Amino acid sequence: MLRMRIRTHITAAIAALLTLTSASIATAQDPIRIGEVNSYTGPLASFTVPYRNGWELAVEQINAKGGVLGRKLEVISRDDGAKPADAVKFAEELVRREKVDLIAGTFLSHIGLAVADFAARNKVLFVAAEPLSDAIVWAKGNDYTFRLRPSTYMQAAMLAEEAAKLPAKRWATVAPNYEYGQSAVKAFQDVLKGLRPDVEFVGQQWPALFKLDAGATVQALAQAKPDAIFNVTFSTDLAKLVREGQLRGLFKDRQVVSLLTGEPEYLDPLKGEAPEGWIVTGYPWQGIEDAAHKAFLDAYSKRFNDYPRAGSIVGYNTILTIAAMLEKAGSTDTGAMVAAMKNLELDTPFGPITYRALDHQSTMGAYVGRTAKVDGKGVMVDFRYANGADYLPDDATVRKLRPAK
Repeated sequence: MLRMRIRTHITAAIAALLTLTSASIATAQDPIRIGEVNSYTGPLASFTVPYRNGWELAVEQINAKGGVLGRKLEVISRDDGAKPADAVKFAEELVRREKVDLIAGTFLSHIGLAVADFAARNKVLFVAAEPLSDAIVWAKGNDYTFRLRPSTYMQAAMLAEEAAKLPAKRWATVAPNYEYGQSAVKAFQDVLKGLRPDVEFVGQQWPALFKLDAGATVQALAQAKPDAIFNVTFSTDLAKLVREGQLRGLFKDRQVVSLLTGEPEYLDPLKGEAPEGWIVTGYPWQGIEDAAHKAFLDAYSKRFNDYPRAGSIVGYNTILTIAAMLEKAGSTDTGAMVAAMKNLELDTPFGPITYRALDHQSTMGAYVGRTAKVDGKGVMVDFRYANGADYLPDDATVRKLRPAK
């Protein structure tokens, strides 16, 4: 009887051990699931579709090498249709139903802020890939949100540095009337006035996003009689502004400084109408000689039979970020992942970047140069890479901008 009891206990223990071992093996072999939300339809598709190509390429490359922590990466993506409510709904679906380990993505600033708020409330790591809003890492920053792209402030500061070298004193601005546009204008004004106290801003235009009335906007800008113009419009609004502005001579004998316009997703559609001589931030993929970028360019061109856009780099770097973070964290525990994101260092096609522990902003930079036409197509020339770390406020200022929670 005693032997039978011992045998029964041993059998049960072995069975339990086998069950636990099988469960552990299954868990180890399950993919690491990344929930991704972005605006893949409508006017933003010219940026977000190349962005998707970028993250798909990175996932394929990482998985071909065995994945991360011995597990493959799996991205479960949703299209928010450029609607904040839908973005939050999908984020919740990805966390609750799909059981993703973290969230990434978003494009428009107000959508990024909405998902960042969701991440904070639900204690989920959010790698904000594309939204440029300063508030994501400063005024509304939270413990669970980290941002990849150089922010509105960073890119505006890069351009203000170039604008300060111009003789222009009277400036007008045109920007979409939502958080991103408002922040860009304020940052440009603040930095430029700091560098050139003699400048003045004589006119501002605030068209609704993707609803720019080109005729009225161009007329109002011309009436302000500025020496130079700071432009923040993009996508279809940019095309309308360029076309009408050239038709009415707005840009003749005036300097234009323009955020994002050197990115091929916005410059290429202009074709022969592309402006010349504008000072811009962008992505001159054709002329970057760095070996890491060449390797990315070759792989991307081979995989998609196309050249990359700025969005492609952002998508690629988003997955590189997540992979590096996971290696550092050693697990998919949210606390460990959040801790690993602080001061995370990684190499990218733009060179090494760091996610600052202070405000969760990466030091990824942007290219600054001028627009020109080559073979009837807009390109960036005379460009330089502006390291993002050089265009962030000092630590004391950031602490004031990011209130303690």
